[in-house]
Amino acid sequence: MKKTKTSGFGVGKRESHDSSEFYSRTLYDGISAQPASVGEMAKIVVPAPGEWADRIYNGSSVDMSQIPDNSVALAFTSPPYNVGKNYEGDLSLAEYFALIGDVGREVYRVLRPGGRYVINIANLGRKPYIPLHAYFYQIHLGLDFLPMGEIIWQKASGASGNCAWGSWMSAKAPRLRDLHEYLLVFAKQAFTRPDRGESDIGRDEFMESTLSIWQIPAESAKRTGHPAPFPVALAARVIHLYSYVEDVILDPFAGSGTTCVAAAQLQRRYVGYELAPEYCALAEARIRAEGKD
Repeated sequence: MKKTKTSGFGVGKRESHDSSEFYSRTLYDGISAQPASVGEMAKIVVPAPGEWADRIYNGSSVDMSQIPDNSVALAFTSPPYNVGKNYEGDLSLAEYFALIGDVGREVYRVLRPGGRYVINIANLGRKPYIPLHAYFYQIHLGLDFLPMGEIIWQKASGASGNCAWGSWMSAKAPRLRDLHEYLLVFAKQAFTRPDRGESDIGRDEFMESTLSIWQIPAESAKRTGHPAPFPVALAARVIHLYSYVEDVILDPFAGSGTTCVAAAQLQRRYVGYELAPEYCALAEARIRAEGKD
């Protein structure tokens, strides 16, 4: 197949695309995050899962010393938003970002070479609007994570239950109503994994999952028993796309255990951290009940 390459007028096909000319442009000068070579990563010892895996730890993920270095393939989480949910404190923005950075530092340590960290985050407020996802990029790039892209999770197709219009039918003060959240995708050391494994994602799912907008219905807080759940289907899609069968999947803010439930369902190992004992118990109960579906 003849390769395409970057063109001043664009190209219609992307198969077998040679992008070296694009990445050699001045646009990429000064970007500090440089990927390691496959050879460098292959030299790093990746521990096999031990007794630390398949557990929910009642503790803070700023210290995940139970997990060895370079042992987790994928971390997927939705961190607390610091907006007053019953499991949250009242941190300043600086304190909140310090927490996110401390957790991110530990996630980076435990990820294996080429491992991925996917963060589900929503932006907050309107007066002013707080673009949390922009701050999260700054924090994680500062920890040497490599940005791989972002996914728009569209949770609903309309807003029938949301009526925060601001000024009704007037330009005085209209308010936007969010139907989406973000999934920020980062990698450790390189954009590819140096190892091979069994991928169990089908053709149609792969085609849909590699689009930048995912349409997956939101989860019911009442059904899950947690005030801010995300759906198992969302975690399952992330796990299918970014991990091999038998990989270890981490959720540093486990909540009701959705990531761990999806990991168990998909023949992955799991590990989660959660501060609230009642949510640890809920997560463990859900894994027992739903994890082998």
